[in-house]
Amino acid sequence: MSDHAASISRRAEIVALVEQNGFQTIEALARHFDVTVQTIRRDLNALAADGKLSRYRGGAGLPSSIENMEYNRRRVVHLEAKLRIADMVAADIPEHASLFINIGSTTEQVARALLGHHDLSVITNNLNVARIMSESTDFRVIVAGGMVRNRDGGITGQATRDMFDRFRVDIGIIGVSGIDADGALYDFDMDEVICSQAIIRNARRVVLVTDHSKFGRPAMVRIGTLAQVSALYTDLPPPPPIAALIGTLGIELHVAEPATPPLA
Repeated sequence: MSDHAASISRRAEIVALVEQNGFQTIEALARHFDVTVQTIRRDLNALAADGKLSRYRGGAGLPSSIENMEYNRRRVVHLEAKLRIADMVAADIPEHASLFINIGSTTEQVARALLGHHDLSVITNNLNVARIMSESTDFRVIVAGGMVRNRDGGITGQATRDMFDRFRVDIGIIGVSGIDADGALYDFDMDEVICSQAIIRNARRVVLVTDHSKFGRPAMVRIGTLAQVSALYTDLPPPPPIAALIGTLGIELHVAEPATPPLA
């Protein structure tokens, strides 16, 4: 393989690793590809110039705090981790429960994992979740009204929030786009955030489902804090500051770890 072709291949894999893990250090990438740190710096600078990554001191991360990854890509990124998370959540959801389920690729997998349950009542602003759960004749599925986003089947806005405020359910299952070190929860879209806030207000128990890439990931609109969450389900142990906060707050932490950890 020519040097140019090897560079193109390596840079494509770097982007995939950052998407999988949220952040990659220069040193870890150099070890992974068995190249010099100078080579990796050139790669990261080129990828950042193309808008494919954001360059940070010591490494690179996801490209933007104001725009989320395209939805079809989000569905397949960390898919195996999302499946593990979903199975763990479903195992802890009792029969005959009432649920809110919000927008997100991880919450979609939770919906699919719940298909073996009986007698669930589900209120959702996610058309994909509604479609999945309507496969069971044993579920009552209520779709919140509002504006449908063509890109992902999400329903958002004032009407959606008002409908959520009419219910009081056993469990609210939510996904987020970012969790800061201080425990703040973030997303990219204001209309989506007000719907997630309504779920938090009106659920007796709030279950947060998120893969490890959301820890420390930048997003612009604040949803709330970990203090409003009853349980966190993820695929790898959180970074130390977030783990310490979870312990202080007494939040249940459930980690569905892989058999082989990803590149650090």
